[in-house]
Amino acid sequence: MEEPLALHPVKLYVYDLSKGMARRLSPIMLGKSTAGHTSIIVHKDEFFYGSGGISSCAPGGTLLGPPDTVVDLGNTEVTEEIFLEYLSSLGESVFRGESYNLFEHNCNTFSNEVAQFLTGKKIPSYITDLPSEVLATPFGQALRPLLDSIQIQPPGGNTFSRHNGQS
Repeated sequence: MEEPLALHPVKLYVYDLSKGMARRLSPIMLGKSTAGHTSIIVHKDEFFYGSGGISSCAPGGTLLGPPDTVVDLGNTEVTEEIFLEYLSSLGESVFRGESYNLFEHNCNTFSNEVAQFLTGKKIPSYITDLPSEVLATPFGQALRPLLDSIQIQPPGGNTFSRHNGQS
């Protein structure tokens, strides 16, 4: 008789990089509140993407501290070994550091891709739709040249590689 596959919880951490400023000012300037940085928690580690590529750390282990919101994305049967191989492949192709773009290819794009791989479900649309909603506003359009130059890499994580990402 076959053993059932183990289920591993998958969580989405949502951080406010502005430490509350975006939450207070964005409704005035953009007409809505904004989310910030996201990461995926699975197999006892936190994985995220920024201008330095894919990184990992203990959950809440970046200098951002604890997340502002935790979203339960369900469970996965994907083993740690398969997941780390998948991440290694992403880091060498689609999610290299130089591919990072604040609006089109960011931490939320990464979290959404990884969530779908692990659970078959996307992260909440209020997060993934945010860049296009910001750019649709006159204020977002005015700020775009400045915002396009921003590179985000939360401090405190380790750049992911197949070798250092294994527990």
